[in-house]
Amino acid sequence: MIDVYLFSGFLGSGKTSLLLHVIRQLKEQGKKPAVLMNEFGNLAFDSDRVNGAGEVPLKELLDGCICCTGSDRTEAQLQGLLVENDDIDVILIETTGAAHPVEALDAVFSPLFADRIQIKGIVTVVDCKRWLDRNQLPPQVKMLFLEQIRHAHLLLANKVDLLTEGELATVTMQLSDFNPNMPIIQTVNAEVGFDVIEDALADTKQRSAIPIHSGKNLPLSSKLLTFSEEIEKESFEEWVKSLPETVYRMKGYVPVRGVKNPMLFQYAYGMVNWLPEYVRMEPRLVIIGEDLKNVADFRRVNPDSNEI
Repeated sequence: MIDVYLFSGFLGSGKTSLLLHVIRQLKEQGKKPAVLMNEFGNLAFDSDRVNGAGEVPLKELLDGCICCTGSDRTEAQLQGLLVENDDIDVILIETTGAAHPVEALDAVFSPLFADRIQIKGIVTVVDCKRWLDRNQLPPQVKMLFLEQIRHAHLLLANKVDLLTEGELATVTMQLSDFNPNMPIIQTVNAEVGFDVIEDALADTKQRSAIPIHSGKNLPLSSKLLTFSEEIEKESFEEWVKSLPETVYRMKGYVPVRGVKNPMLFQYAYGMVNWLPEYVRMEPRLVIIGEDLKNVADFRRVNPDSNEI
């Protein structure tokens, strides 16, 4: 039987960071992990990062939810992983931030491979700062955010380095009250030992749950920006600051003037992160949020620029 772990969490919470940490640890243990990723939109950004982590069997679902109407595709992709790789030890499934975790879990169960895989549980990553400000989210988005936490078998309270001691105590207490049966692990950059995840899930009784609210009708959309020339980093960050609060997540590769390769750029909850890339990636950026048609692109904010 192959163990299957499902990684859940809202947009920008740190799921892909967790996935990369776990892949590294499994490979160090001599195990062979395989990955099924669900990207929001039609650009395989996070999948590219997993590919960069080494030879890992990978299947992806683009521009659709792993649950709901995507369940048939999920079944087909999992079957493909199992058929094409007969030496897999662990399957890691990362859902899109707009997926309801229980519906995603339901999509994994199939008579085609019921005798080959065993679901170990749902690991949900939560952005602690977003939890503190959850009441500022639109009602439908807040419902999904809470449902992802409610149905977790294990919770990673992530980005605790951004909290004060008082905020950390508040978050821990509130999350414990919200889901008292759920073990909580405090993390920075979603870094945690895989053995800790295994032990925590082994001590957690699997509980059945009925989806209360589906993520399929959320008013989220994605927008793709492409770059034809290098940009000034400072001007780009000014543009990012001008974006409305309905932009929840940005990720992609941005060509910065004076830097050899496009830099890995990520944005979540008002915070930006730049990382150097040592291979040349396609310069493009995915924006995820609500009412993106009202988001001015970089060129309109900087009329003298022809960069985007």
